[in-house]
This record gives sequence, C-alpha cells and structure tokens, in this order.
Amino acid sequence: MPELVVHLVRHGRVASHRGDIPITDEAHEEVRAAGRLLLEEIRPGEEIHFLTTPTLRSRETADTLHATLRENPVAGVELLEPRRERAIRNPDLFLAGHRVEMVSTPEAMAHQIHEHGVTAEDVDRVEFFHSFFRSPDRIGYWLGHPSPPGEVTAAVARRILAFSRSLLDAPAARARRFVCVTHSPVMRAVLARYLDHDPGEPEWVERIDLTIRPDGTTVAFRRLSAAVQP
Repeated sequence: MPELVVHLVRHGRVASHRGDIPITDEAHEEVRAAGRLLLEEIRPGEEIHFLTTPTLRSRETADTLHATLRENPVAGVELLEPRRERAIRNPDLFLAGHRVEMVSTPEAMAHQIHEHGVTAEDVDRVEFFHSFFRSPDRIGYWLGHPSPPGEVTAAVARRILAFSRSLLDAPAARARRFVCVTHSPVMRAVLARYLDHDPGEPEWVERIDLTIRPDGTTVAFRRLSAAVQP
C-alpha cells in the first residue's frame, strides 16, 4: 500500500480571534510561501487532497494553498478541490446547550448563539469560560484543564489520529497527501498527546506532519518526531 501523508496546517494570519473573520492581506502571501515550500516535497504522480474546517480563515487558507500548487504544476500530480471535513474541527465546547467556537472575548462567544438570548454576562458566569478569557494563554488553559465543558485534549488528539489512520481504508494505487487546514488547539492537542510537547501557539501556516502506514504512524513537528502505534 502506498505511503500516506497528512499535514495538519494552521490557518493563515488573522487580525484577531473575535469572530469568524478572514485572513489578512499579508497572510495570503505567507500562505503562498508555505505552498511553495510544500511543492518541494511533492513527488510526481501524487494525489493531493485539501481539507478544511468550516471557519472562513481555514477555507481561505486552503483555497490559497490549492491555488499556489495549481499555478506550479508537478508532473502527474492530481489536485482535488478543497472540501470541508468535520473531523479536523476545533475542540467541541458547549454553552447553554450549543456548540461554540473558541474565540477571544465573551462578547464574541455570546454572538455565536445570540438568537438564544445568551449574553456576554451569561458566558462570563460559567467558571470555565470566566477563567479561559482571562488566561494569557487561552488554548493552554483548555489544554491543561481536566474537565472543560466539552472535549478534553486527549479526545481531540485521538479524534485526529483515528481520522488520519482511517484514510488508509480507501483503496489507492498511488501515494496520497492530505493538506488539512485546521486550528492551533487541534495541533497543540496532537503535540501534547503524541510528542509530549506543547510549543505554545504554532506559527501561522506552520504544520505537523503525520506519515501513516499500516504498522503505525510517525508524528513530526519542527525537529521532534515520534512513532505512534495503531
């Protein structure tokens, strides 16, 4: 069975995390630069899939990466159009019976479910979110919390590994590469669980590389790597 590679890529630069906002003009060039680096690793004949979370910043990043590779074709490489993939979403957190995205203010979180009458004051009365929004490292606070109102770190990391390994189930005659544009909480969960390392916030468009084989998976980030058994 041909080798399968999964790249977990952080979305491009944004001005803030106060809602579902686009990446900046500067970010598009940073994403194109990351795409040109990826081109150096692509081998002739590969099949390349682009997956994205539902957020605007992820979708725009995936679209720009896809366009960069399309403008610099490699012999025999097939580029599939970006598609949304629920498995690589941000951690599931719940508030007032609704799933909410991690954002940077109580107001931005309340806005996600404002039609249900939830206010910023209501958000701030929840113990977890009260501390989350006051932490100098909000994602780090979630990462180390034993009982957030939703998924814990290990559950998110396990979700990503299980999804990545399931890609082997599809028959394939050639090497495949999956470019998965996601978010820093997902990446930090994978690193904390499988490399026992939390680097803090990854750089914009930085990535984790997973090499998937039937006998196990290798997780690599910067100069660190580790083998993870099925």
